[in-house]
Amino acid sequence: MSISRQNLSVIIVSFKSDHVIHRCIDSIDKEVEIIVIENSNNTKLKKNIEERYENVKCILSPVNVGMGAGNNIGIKITDKDFALILNPDVILEKNTIDEIINASNSLDSFGVIAPISDKSEYPNYKLDEKENHKFNQINPFKVKTVDGYSMLLNLKRLRKLNNFNFFDENIFLYLENDDFCKRLKLNNENIYIVPKSKIHHFGGEAVDPKYQIEIELSRNWHWMWSKFYFNKKHYGYFKALISIFHNLISAKIKFFYFLIIFNSQKRKIYQMRLSGLLNSMFGNKSFYRPKLDD
Repeated sequence: MSISRQNLSVIIVSFKSDHVIHRCIDSIDKEVEIIVIENSNNTKLKKNIEERYENVKCILSPVNVGMGAGNNIGIKITDKDFALILNPDVILEKNTIDEIINASNSLDSFGVIAPISDKSEYPNYKLDEKENHKFNQINPFKVKTVDGYSMLLNLKRLRKLNNFNFFDENIFLYLENDDFCKRLKLNNENIYIVPKSKIHHFGGEAVDPKYQIEIELSRNWHWMWSKFYFNKKHYGYFKALISIFHNLISAKIKFFYFLIIFNSQKRKIYQMRLSGLLNSMFGNKSFYRPKLDD
């Protein structure tokens, strides 16, 4: 089955994203259904979005469930065959969806198909040399993984897989897309990049800048927690320890260094890295949430 605007939903998980989400929505074709999952229970944002756009519905999560779980909420809600996962700090070009539709008609099967970042120096995919993956400027090409800020899921196909859950809800932030893609590959599903379909990712702008310090602390905690969890899940505890050993030593050294020179902001960052790592190593849940006061 090919993609059309009528059987496609766009799912955007947002959190304090009022400053960027409108430019994201405005870049999407008005014929396409959009589902916004707002993780801050922002009733004002919901009212504003649903009054402004006829094709958008906003679902408020009473608690911040994170990116993966937020995506899962949207996937459960939609009755469409395809879902384009977007971050709120992404904008589409005019022909982004058209090029994806055209490309889908030339592919025999795919689990995920994704546009390409317009920043060639920051590719939103990883090739697998073992599978002889190669970049192609014109035609869709197979990849190992795609970044989670823009990826189109073939829901009709993936819902038929046995015991396949979409995003691992144990992961609050970071590597949920790598975990998702790895499990897809284990199910022999193809993942493609469409080089003619381009998107722009502003990067790091999804949350209001006034929360920058607390968000930075949260990012450091979750990056370390997720890195150990991902490696433990797929490669075992011992290999996970090896993968994070350098991070653990580096975080310890830098924590004490910044403690000695009284740089409290840097000290807190490495304290969060240590905390995230240790909590993951001891099997604790990904519990940390940014503390934001309006």
